[in-house]
Amino acid sequence: MSVEEKDLDKQDDLENTTPEENSSEETVLEEENSQEGDAPEENAAPDEKKGKKKSLLGKDKKSNKLQEKVDELEDRVKRQMAEFDNFRKRSEKEKSAMFETGAKSVVEKILPVVDNFERGLAGLSEEEMKEPFAEGMNMVYKQLITELEKLEVKPIEAVGCEFNPELHNAVMQVASEEYESGIVAQELQKGYTYRDSVVRHSMVAVVE
Repeated sequence: MSVEEKDLDKQDDLENTTPEENSSEETVLEEENSQEGDAPEENAAPDEKKGKKKSLLGKDKKSNKLQEKVDELEDRVKRQMAEFDNFRKRSEKEKSAMFETGAKSVVEKILPVVDNFERGLAGLSEEEMKEPFAEGMNMVYKQLITELEKLEVKPIEAVGCEFNPELHNAVMQVASEEYESGIVAQELQKGYTYRDSVVRHSMVAVVE
C-alpha cells in the first residue's frame, strides 16, 4: 500500500468517528489537565497554614513581651508608691519629733519663771495677797499655768506617791511618821511632763 493510500485511510477513520467519541476524548483530556493544574494548589495549602501559624506565634510572643513590660512597669510604680509612703511617714515622725523637742526646750525655759511666781506668791501673807499688786501677780501666774495646760504641760505628782526614778529625782532622805519607807515626803522643786514625756524631774525628799 502506498503512502497516499494510508493517508486516505486515516482521514476516513477520523471522518467515521462519532461526535460522542470525540467529546469523551476531550473530556478525558480536560480532566487530566485539571488534575495537573490542581496539584500545585494542593501543595501550596500546607505552606499557607504554616505561614499563618508562624504569624500567630509571632503575635503571641509580641503580646507576651508587652504584658511582661506592663507588669514590670506596674511593679516599679507600686514600689515607688510604697517608698514614697514610707518617706512621708518618716517625715511626719521626724517633724513631730522636732516639734516636740522644740516645744520641750521652750517649756524648760518657761518653768523657772513659773518657779519664781510660786516662790513670790508663797512668801506673801494673806493681807498682802489682797493688795492690787499681789492680785495682779496671781492673775498672771494663773494665766501662765492655764496656757501651759493647754500645751499639755502638767505637774508631776510627788508628795505621798511612791518614789519613781523615771519621774522623781531624790536629793535627800528623811524620817517620817506619816509616810512609809520609799514614799516621797517632801517636794523641793516641782517637776513637769510634756505630752507624757518628762521635761523636768521633781526634786524630792524620800522617806528612809
